[in-house]
Order: sequence, then structure tokens, then C-alpha cells
Amino acid sequence: MPGIPRSTDSVRHPGAGEPPPAAGFPAADRAEWQALVADVLRRTGRGEAEGAAAEEALSTRLGDGIVVRPLYTADDAPRPAGAAGFPGFAPYVRGARPAGTVDGWDVRQRHADPDPAPANAAVLADLENGATSLWLVLGDAGGPPVSRLPAVLDGVLLDLVAVVLDAGADTGAAARELLRLAGERGLPPGTLRGSFGADPLGRVARTGRADDLAADLRTMVGLAARAHRDHPGVRAVTVDALPYHEAGGSDVQEVGCSLATGVAYLRELVAGGLPVDAALGQVEFRYAAGADQFLTIAKLRAARRLWARVAEVSGAAPGAGAQRQHAVTSRVMMTRRDPWVNILRTTVAALAAGLGGAEAVTVLPFDDALGLPDAFARRIARNTSSILMAESHLARVIDPAGGSWYVEALTDAVARAAWAWFQELERAGGQAEALRSGLVAGRIAATWAERSRRLATRREPITGVSEFAQAAERPVVRRAAPPPAGGGLPLVRRDDAFEALRARSDAYEAATGGRPAVFLAALGPPAAHAARAAFAGGLVQAAGAVPVHDPVTVDAASAAAAFTASGARVAWLCGTDAAYDEEAVPVAAALRAAGARRVLLAGRPGERAGELRDAGVDAFVSAGSDVVADLAALLDSLEVA
Repeated sequence: MPGIPRSTDSVRHPGAGEPPPAAGFPAADRAEWQALVADVLRRTGRGEAEGAAAEEALSTRLGDGIVVRPLYTADDAPRPAGAAGFPGFAPYVRGARPAGTVDGWDVRQRHADPDPAPANAAVLADLENGATSLWLVLGDAGGPPVSRLPAVLDGVLLDLVAVVLDAGADTGAAARELLRLAGERGLPPGTLRGSFGADPLGRVARTGRADDLAADLRTMVGLAARAHRDHPGVRAVTVDALPYHEAGGSDVQEVGCSLATGVAYLRELVAGGLPVDAALGQVEFRYAAGADQFLTIAKLRAARRLWARVAEVSGAAPGAGAQRQHAVTSRVMMTRRDPWVNILRTTVAALAAGLGGAEAVTVLPFDDALGLPDAFARRIARNTSSILMAESHLARVIDPAGGSWYVEALTDAVARAAWAWFQELERAGGQAEALRSGLVAGRIAATWAERSRRLATRREPITGVSEFAQAAERPVVRRAAPPPAGGGLPLVRRDDAFEALRARSDAYEAATGGRPAVFLAALGPPAAHAARAAFAGGLVQAAGAVPVHDPVTVDAASAAAAFTASGARVAWLCGTDAAYDEEAVPVAAALRAAGARRVLLAGRPGERAGELRDAGVDAFVSAGSDVVADLAALLDSLEVA
């Protein structure tokens, strides 16, 4: 072609003093880009909008007042420039340590098997194959009794492996047992590493029981004093934000509650005699890492920034306010159906935790929602971190997301919203009072209700559950895990509503020997009805029912016979708007005459809604419909209990 060199050998790379590669292109500004966006919106039928309104049309609202725009430039970066600082320096946005996690994060695996023998076997297998620390659930929190801790840790070198305890009301006893075991094995003073895991307010959040709070706080202070005096490698206190996340709270609410909890503990520790700097050094924070990688990255960065501010106003010395973070892949996002997809979810979450600067990362096994994980699931979980660090080299660069205008703006937005929520909790009397009064529960419940609406309308899709479900999938069975603590904030999962539908269909199959069936009455040629037939068939399977699409096409003359032959009792019309105008009324009437208990139509009815209802159409299901309600009504009509 004219003007394009046959060889690039003579094309010099621009160096100092030479124009950059884009120098020959005309400069563009945001207004020009917005004008192009407006044109695309018009041509795709998404409305008329100009200027900033066109950009707003492509923006996403995350809740808590946070809006994600489709484009970020240097103009959107938080001011002043450089406010994020450097790793290892306040406000620690870019990392708590100067070297970040370039040597890799701590691969911390969770163990809650109540039987000490298999628990010990799993512990040793993890440590021999990539795990670097242990998170042990004991006693009151589930898992084996505290007295069996030596059996669980048989063969574990306590001077090399950090042990983090999670024992609820038995925290004091668990800490004493760990110290006794270390002494019995002759560990030199100061070599033990890990955390005693004292979290009195976290226990209140999970159980609703505050009658022992004062005693638990005294135990926490005593453990912190002992750790500070005798065990410099051990932290006594864990601020566990998972109860707020697992109750359906937003990332902003999770961070705000963690700050309020951390401040409450800081006050207790200082009142108990610890200097501020020592008190700060006794606390570790535990956060959820979700599949929204950018929000997880921003949350971890924002949490460090805000805790640094707490340390500053508390009079801490420079360098004392670095927040130590333990990130755990979210349980809320884990599904019980098609659990293999959880491997992908936890991979993204672990990636976000690493990019966000967490010092320790726990990847929950993909079968965590089903019971106690098997050896294969634990192997995949620990190997996730190994691959991200050793093969993807995620830890080579400190804060690799830093400098992204989007990440910096999102970090700032999360920090501001979380600080506002934290201040509200403080005005309410602190975290303990906010839990007692129901402020925390009420606010989180409202957040979950809104998210549940997004899940029900599939604005937030769940792969393998609300999208691309497999009705014929056989459930994955695992040994039952100890029941979680209850009585406080609820435990929710994204798949709860759809799981309830699938459970109904499972019960129907167990009782009748077959799954409930829905006849897809497709109008017109396959090229015309394929999209809506796939839409309806996918929803049918999301309820655990079976779509019957045979014959490929029906009309008023053949619909009744085809429906009867299908063995179904519900029919779903699928076709184009033009096909509905011509055939929907007589076909719906024929299906009703053939005994259809319920007739649905894929799409919006337009002006013919009344006529279609008169012909027997019960509901119109389209993108944005509450499909949980629609599918529940469908199962009701099939008498699926």
C-alpha cells in the first residue's frame, strides 16, 4: 500500500527529544468523546442524551452513593496528586510494607473439621504443598474441641508456621492451649507466630449474645498484654469484618464496621495499659475478597488509608498505623449448584486480594458451600495462590493497580463513604451499641434487599445458577460441616433464592421420578424464535425444571397436540413481536384448551397485553423481570411443593 513501508527496520523508536508515537494524531477531549457516545446511544435506540448526560447513561451505580463511570482520565484522579503516598508510609494506600508483597503473600488455609485426625492430615497436606500458615476453627466457633489442638497440630513446626486461632467464646482457652503446647515442645520465647484471634464484637455480630462482652473484652486485653510482653510474633486481636459481609453488607459497610470495631478495641487496649503503638500492633483485620476485582482492590486500599487516619488522630508514632490485612474469598459469592464455577470466582477474588495488598490470603475451596472440603478442593484452593504468585508473577510489583485513574478514584470513593458510615456508628455510641440497637442489622438488611432485587432480575447474574444453569446436574455431596454460629446477623448467599427453586424441583423429582417440564411453544422459524426460546429455556433450567422444545415450531393448528405429547403442564410462548401479533392469541387459546395450567410469554406484550391475557397468557417475562417470582409461580402451578 502507498505510504506504508515494506519493512519497519528503518523506523526508529522515538527517544528523547523525538515526538511520541501519537504526535501525528489530532488531540481529542472529553466533549468529543461524549458526542460520539451520544451518537451510539441514538443509533442503538438507548435514548437521546448529550454531553455529560450521555456519559451518565453508561455509568453504573454501586450503592453507597458510589458511581462508576465508563471513562476515567487524569482529571478524575484524587487530589492532591500523590496523595496515595508510597508503600510502607502513611496513609499506606499503596501497601503496609515498603517492599509490599514482592516475596508473596501468606497462603493461609482454613481448617474446621471437627475430627482431629482428618483435620491434622489436611493441615499437613496443605503445609507440604504450598500453604504457609494455618487458620484453625476450634471449640465454640466450630471445629474440634480446644483440648484436641495438640492432635490437630501434630507434626506442625510451630516455630516455622504461623497459627491463627478462631475459637469464639473459647478464645482464652485456645490461646492458653497453644502457648502450653509451644512450651511443651520447647519453643524458645518469642518464636511463636500467628494470632490468638480474640474478637468479642465479631462474636456478638455472629451470635447476638452480648451478655459476655465485658468478660470477653477483658480476656482480649489480657491476651494482648501477654502477646506484647512475651510473644512479639503473635497478635492477640482480630477485627473480623466477615460477619457484616456474610450478612449481605456492602464493601463500604464492611470497612466502616471494621473501623468502628477496631477503634473500640483500641480504646480497650489503651485503657488496659498498652501504649497506643503497641495496641495498634496487636490488631489484624480480616476482609472478604469478592469477584468484583476492582471493588475488592479499592476496599483493601481504602481500609488501610482510613486505619492510618485512626492511628494518626490517636497519637500513634509514624509507622505504627499500618493495617495488617487478611483477605478471605467471599462465601456470599459461592454457589451450591455448578460449584466448579467457584474455582473461577475464587481465582478472581484471590487475584484482587493480592493486587489490593493483603498480607495473608485465604482461598476457600470450591465446595465450601456444600460441607467439609475434600482433598482435591483444598489442593485447587492453595494452588490458586501458588499460580498467581509463581506463574502469573502477581507479587513482583508493589501495588500494580496504583496509578490507574479508575482504581484511585474508586479507592477514594470507597474511603469517603466508609468513613461517613464509621462516623455514623460512632455517633450511635460505637459498634457495640450499633449492634445492640439494630442499626447495623437494619442498614445491612436494606442493602441486601436491594441486592436481592438485582439478583432476582438478573441485573447481577450468577453463572451456573441464574444463567446457564444445568437442570440435569447431579449435586456434589460432601461431609457435613459444623453448623455456623447463629442468633446474630444472618448468613446469606447470592444463590439463596434460586437454590430454593432448585430444592423444590429436586423434591419433585424425588417424589415423582422426573423433573417438572415446561413446553416451549416456539412461533415461526428457528432463526426468528431462537433468542427468546433460549431465554425461556435458560430460565426454566434455573428453576430446576426441564424445557421441552419439540417440535421446533408450532402454530394454532399444531400447538394443542404438541403440548399434550410433551407431558408438560405449563407452556411458554417464544417468538418475535411480529409473530406474537399474528399468532400468539390463537396459540395461547389452543394451549389453554389443551389443559395448560399456566401460559407465559417471553417478551413484553406491548399494546396487546389485555387481548393476550384474555386468550390465556398469565405472565410476560422479559429482561429485567423478577424471574424468581415468575419461576416460583411457575412451580406453584405445577404443584411443586
